[in-house]
Amino acid sequence: MAYYKRNIDYQLEMWHKAANHKPLLIRGARQVGKSTAVRQLGKTFKHFVEVNLEKRPDFHQYFTDNINVKRTCQLLSVTLGIPIIPGETLLFIDEIQECQNAIKALRYFREDYPELHVIAAGSLLELALDELPSFAVGRIRSFYLYPFSFDDFLSAQGLNELIEFKTQAAKDSTPLPEPIHNNLKDQLRTFYLVGGMPEAVSTWISEQDFLACSRLHSDILDTYQQDFSKYKKRVSPDLLRQVLRSVALQAGKKFVFAEASRDVSAASVKECLRLLTLAGLITPVKHTAANGLPLGAEENEKYIKYLFLDLGLMQTMLSLSANDILLASDVDFVNKGAASEMFAGLEMLKAHDCFVKAEMFYWQNTDKGTSGEIDYLTVIDGHIIPIEVKAGTQGKMQSLYNFMPKHSSAFGIRSSLENISSYIHNDRHIRVVPLYALSALTKA
Repeated sequence: MAYYKRNIDYQLEMWHKAANHKPLLIRGARQVGKSTAVRQLGKTFKHFVEVNLEKRPDFHQYFTDNINVKRTCQLLSVTLGIPIIPGETLLFIDEIQECQNAIKALRYFREDYPELHVIAAGSLLELALDELPSFAVGRIRSFYLYPFSFDDFLSAQGLNELIEFKTQAAKDSTPLPEPIHNNLKDQLRTFYLVGGMPEAVSTWISEQDFLACSRLHSDILDTYQQDFSKYKKRVSPDLLRQVLRSVALQAGKKFVFAEASRDVSAASVKECLRLLTLAGLITPVKHTAANGLPLGAEENEKYIKYLFLDLGLMQTMLSLSANDILLASDVDFVNKGAASEMFAGLEMLKAHDCFVKAEMFYWQNTDKGTSGEIDYLTVIDGHIIPIEVKAGTQGKMQSLYNFMPKHSSAFGIRSSLENISSYIHNDRHIRVVPLYALSALTKA
């Protein structure tokens, strides 16, 4: 499979060049490109050593309770026949969740061998970390990885000038020429179906076949569901499948436990949601009163929505026809099964600082007898900025208009398929940002 350069490659290169480089722990769901990205980075080193602790359980013996990491590197070097030299070698420990001692050893690379470049990754890593009584906070650096963003998708097709053009236009609130605007809308429709899983992107570029991408999505979903038996013995894999599907069905709405399953307790559904979150398959979007910063200070977990890992996977799971996306009007496209709200949230997630775990928030009026909801909240230059995903100029904006003066928002964002623009409502600045350019304003 061809490798397509992503924004994360730049971040990994900066880590490589930094004088003070802590061991890096790459965290993310299965098949989002963790190992492939590290191997690509390994090409910039003189030597690259990859240790897969799932394929080579005999290597576990090198990670002892009383580990000497320099001695461990000597043993690995002799066994594999590759020099491990600080500044010249990248040591990659893959599937590290298979050996808890290896996870614990990462801190000692920082303390006893800081000059060596070390990266670790693994499938279902968060589940392994969840079982450790303590972790090397401050001694290693986490790197959070997600599927391709829309910009990554454009870049993979060689459309980097288009990315730069629409990014600058969004920052300047300058409308794009209609041919470029329409081209981006067409690319967005394609991305809704292909999604950002690296293998799906590669399949689309080589075959231009939505059915081939959908079949690949099904294979990936099968792999995830096969993993469910590894999560926790006390949780039914069938219930995990049911809850994951319910997250897709309830996309864009407050999650209702009873809709996931009426046959089991809310506590069982909640545990499934926790495990699916740890596995990286879903991301919580928590309600906040948003009266000040940080947004998490007033979160209310009774009101929570979830993002599905990848829009393409979600569309396939729900058996949505390609024609429902490709032939829909702009209004129907934005309103289709909450997919656009999902896309917006995922773009914000991917635009977040990859070295910091992202927290996602929304706002809902919880007073009895009232309604009103803001799809997402973000913080830009110290201001709480509301983001509403709308079908067009006729979409109701009352929640946004009411929210802004009460929460001192510098401006609000309406994201749709409209061209870039801005306007003033009751002395409040509203920026109209196409979905395809939303990351330009929310990027960390």
